[in-house]
Amino acid sequence: MSGRDAGTSSINKISSTVCLRHRPTGIQVRVQRERSQAANRELAWQELCEKLESSSRQAELARRDAVEKERRRKRPKSRAQKRRMVETKRLRRKAKDSRSRVGGED
Repeated sequence: MSGRDAGTSSINKISSTVCLRHRPTGIQVRVQRERSQAANRELAWQELCEKLESSSRQAELARRDAVEKERRRKRPKSRAQKRRMVETKRLRRKAKDSRSRVGGED
């Protein structure tokens, strides 16, 4: 097979990889979809922006979840909930008392 064959012309094409990094967050993107470095750079910028937006959205959701969780934890208990808590405490005390009486009589 000689070098002039049509089959060998596509072997050594150059594809330019572009690597972008956002230093404050450490997010890194590598793109090698196109042969053109300029096109890869454009795609890399788009991908990096999407990742940064996604990261900031997740951080905001986590912050909102934490605020909501704290709000739910601090809200006042209803009367029924307080009654149930007191009742379970009484039942636990009775169970402990009965265990100590059985063990102390031996």
